[in-house]
Amino acid sequence: MKRWLGTSLAASLLLTACVTINVYFPAAEAKEAAKEFVDKVIGDSVPATDAQPRPQTPGGQGGSASLHRPQRPFNWLALVGIGTAYAQESADISIKTPAIQAIQGRMATRFSAQLRAGFDAGALGLTRDGMVEVRDASRLALKDRVAMTQAVADDNRDRKAVYREVAVANGHPEWEGQIRGIFAQQWIASAHGGWWYQDSAGSWKQK
Repeated sequence: MKRWLGTSLAASLLLTACVTINVYFPAAEAKEAAKEFVDKVIGDSVPATDAQPRPQTPGGQGGSASLHRPQRPFNWLALVGIGTAYAQESADISIKTPAIQAIQGRMATRFSAQLRAGFDAGALGLTRDGMVEVRDASRLALKDRVAMTQAVADDNRDRKAVYREVAVANGHPEWEGQIRGIFAQQWIASAHGGWWYQDSAGSWKQK
């Protein structure tokens, strides 16, 4: 009898102390981080003094993050003492690490020195998975083709590295695919008129 009571008490304490941690991917914050990174690479950063204030929601909270928070489902496990901790409010995406900023600096220099000319000429395009591709080498002078192809390869290596680094730096390596998807959308959104990009089906379109 005593053994049964002891086991029951231990089980009850375990259930009471059990907490499930749900960390939602902060999509709104990731989009903001991607825009900041991409605009700096292609040279379209907006000075802080010119930035427009975020619109206020009826509840008085600015920003879009609160609009993208998923609704919390009813927690049936709470009825038996198993709590659920939600970390959505505290989740964020940071791109202010030395490794990420070093990659950003290399990409910005490369873009200004080589890739911009390729995009302006229509030789390069943005792929749907966040990479760069030489879509029409005939639009480049023959003497520039080898160097441009190498620049694209170097840039794609940095792109893969930054998607991975952003996820790891924010403590969630499993977010790499989602980070890459959001960056892919942002590269296209920030593209200038006349640049080429792939749509969701992989077809080339001109912006």
